[in-house]
Amino acid sequence: MIKSILSIAALLTSALQIAGPATALAQPYDLVLEGGRVMDPESGLDAVRHVGIANGMIAAISEGPLEGRETVDVSGLVVAPGFIDLHAHGQHRRAQDLQARDGVTTALEMESGAYPVADFYARREGKALINYGATVNHICIRIKIKFDLPCGDLMAADLGAEANERVYRRKPATAYHEPLSDKEAATMLGLFEEGLRQGGLGIGLGIEYTPGAGRKEIYDVFKLAAAHGAPVFVHVRRRPPDSAPGVPIAVAQEAIANASVTGAPLQIVHVTSTGLRDAPVIIDMIENARARGIDVTTEVYPYTAGSTTIGAALFDDGWRAAFGVDYDALVWTATGERLTEATFRRYRKEQPGGWVILHVIPEDIVRYAVAHPAVSIASDGIPWITGNEHPRGAGTFARVLGRYVREEGALSLMAALRKMTIMPARRLERFVPAMAAKGRIKVGADADITVFDPARVIDRATFDDPMQPSDGIDHVMVGGTFVVRDGALVPGISPGRAVRNGIVENQ
Repeated sequence: MIKSILSIAALLTSALQIAGPATALAQPYDLVLEGGRVMDPESGLDAVRHVGIANGMIAAISEGPLEGRETVDVSGLVVAPGFIDLHAHGQHRRAQDLQARDGVTTALEMESGAYPVADFYARREGKALINYGATVNHICIRIKIKFDLPCGDLMAADLGAEANERVYRRKPATAYHEPLSDKEAATMLGLFEEGLRQGGLGIGLGIEYTPGAGRKEIYDVFKLAAAHGAPVFVHVRRRPPDSAPGVPIAVAQEAIANASVTGAPLQIVHVTSTGLRDAPVIIDMIENARARGIDVTTEVYPYTAGSTTIGAALFDDGWRAAFGVDYDALVWTATGERLTEATFRRYRKEQPGGWVILHVIPEDIVRYAVAHPAVSIASDGIPWITGNEHPRGAGTFARVLGRYVREEGALSLMAALRKMTIMPARRLERFVPAMAAKGRIKVGADADITVFDPARVIDRATFDDPMQPSDGIDHVMVGGTFVVRDGALVPGISPGRAVRNGIVENQ
C-alpha cells in the first residue's frame, strides 16, 4: 500500500514538472543527480537530464534544473538503471562489496537457489549491501529427502569454505546419483511448494549436478513451476561422454521441450559453457522457440573459463571427452596450479568442496553471445572463499562495458545496458512484481542506479588476481542510498532488501 502511494506521488510530481521549470523547482528532492547522460533501455532515452530522487524512488527526470537537499554533479557520466545479476552465487557481504563496485544493485541466486528459503532470507535481513533473493534449490531438496541433512545455500557457500566442505562430506553420492522413489518424488514437489510459499523466486535446477534425476522427475518439476507461473533456471544435463557433435544441443532440447509442453518460463543458464561451439545453435533454437510463443531465455558471462567444485558430478568419468580437454584445463584455485591426473584424483578425493577453474570456452563464442540481442548478462559469480576464485564475481559487468563495448565495439552501449537491466527485470517481473520497479530509469521506479564513466569503466579482476574491484563505476545507489560514492564503498550501511515472489506479496 505504501509503495502504491509513493508511486502515485511520484507520478504527480512528474505531471507538475511538465508545467515548467518554475514548478519543478518548487519541490525539493532528497537528492538530485545533475546533468548526467541518462540512458534508459526500456524507453530508449539517451540524453542529458537531471534526476530527482525522493523516498527511495525516482521522482523526477527533467531537462531543467531541480532543487534537492543534496545535489551531485554527474556531468560526463552515464546514469543507468542499477545492474541486475540473475546468477550470483556469492550471497554474502564480501561478495556484495565486489558486486556493488561492478555496478550491481540486485544480485539473485537463481540457478542453484536455496533451501529452506525462509532461512536464506532471514540470515540476510538488515545485513545486505544490495538487493538479494533466491529460487528454491532442487539439489538441497534432494539432500533433505535422501538423508534429512541440512544444506542451505549449497553453491552459494555463504557460510565459508569449511561449511561448504562439511556439506560435501555429509551428503553421500546417492543424493545426486540415485533416482527418487514415487513417495520421494511427491515429497520433493511438496517441498518446492513450501519454498515458493516462503518467497522463492522460481525453481533452480542444476541437472548436470544431479545425474540421478530422471527425465520424469524434471518434467514434474516443470509442471509444478508452470502451475504457479514460476520461472525455472536450468543448468542443463551433463553431456554424454561420447563427445559426439551436437550433444550440447540435445541436453538443451530437454529443457526447451519441458518449457514447451508445460508452459513454464525457462532460462538456460550460461549458454557458452553449456554449448561451447554449439552455443550459436542453442541461441538460434531459443530465438525460434520465442517466435512461437515459448517463454525461454538465456544468459552469458564474458569469460573463456567456467568454475565449479571438483567433487561435482560434472567431473564424473568421461568429462574430458565430453568437453574435449585434458586435466591441465583445470586450475586448482587454492594454489593456482594446473592439474594432472594424479592431482585431480587426489583433490577430488580429499577436498571435494574445493574450487577449480575450467578453461574451455572459445573466445569467439563468448564474443558472439555477449553481442547477441537475445542473450542477457549474468555473472555466475562464485563466492569469495579463498580469494582465488573466478574473476566473474567481481568484474562481469564492467568487463562487458569496457572490453566488448568500448574497446572491441562488439555491441552498443545501450544494447549492453539492456542486457544488464531491463532484460533480467522482465525475465522475472510477471512472477516477481517487485522487479517491475527495477531495471529502468523512469518516474516511479526504485532508485537503484549505477553511474559510470563510459571512457574509464573496465574490469580489474583477472584469473591471477580475481578479487579486484572494477574501475570507472563512480556511484551506485540502492533504494536511493549510496553504496558506492566517488568510486569507493560507503561504510556502515545495509540498504539491500529482500526480493520475493508475488505469492508472498498476495498472502
